[in-house]
Amino acid sequence: MAHYPSDLRYTKDHEWARLEGDIVVVGVTAFAVSELGDIAHVELPEPGTEVDAETAFGDIESVKTASELFAPVSGEITEINEDLADQPELVNDSPYGEGWLVKIKVSDSSEVDKLMDAGAYEGFLGNV
Repeated sequence: MAHYPSDLRYTKDHEWARLEGDIVVVGVTAFAVSELGDIAHVELPEPGTEVDAETAFGDIESVKTASELFAPVSGEITEINEDLADQPELVNDSPYGEGWLVKIKVSDSSEVDKLMDAGAYEGFLGNV
């Protein structure tokens, strides 16, 4: 089984979240990437968009399928990864690094605590 970074939190929709002060950096997990295949397009909202936890905020398309992206926390999107417009493959190549999706100014940091840690996520994947 793949190793998932222990400094991140995870959702059952296969997004990850990294808290940096009051900003949460969001991406998709290596598991999601392996299920999707080669990423062909990522559609993200404009900065300033308000999102609610567990609601769709964008789409990710691969050669195999299209999937919605779900916000792990509520807040305001402060930044999107502009590089993905021309290089969606960054999500495949570096899901926890250059392939991040959005940054959200979290409205309630306790929402981060409700997400799974790496061990819980790996356990969840064992049940998928």
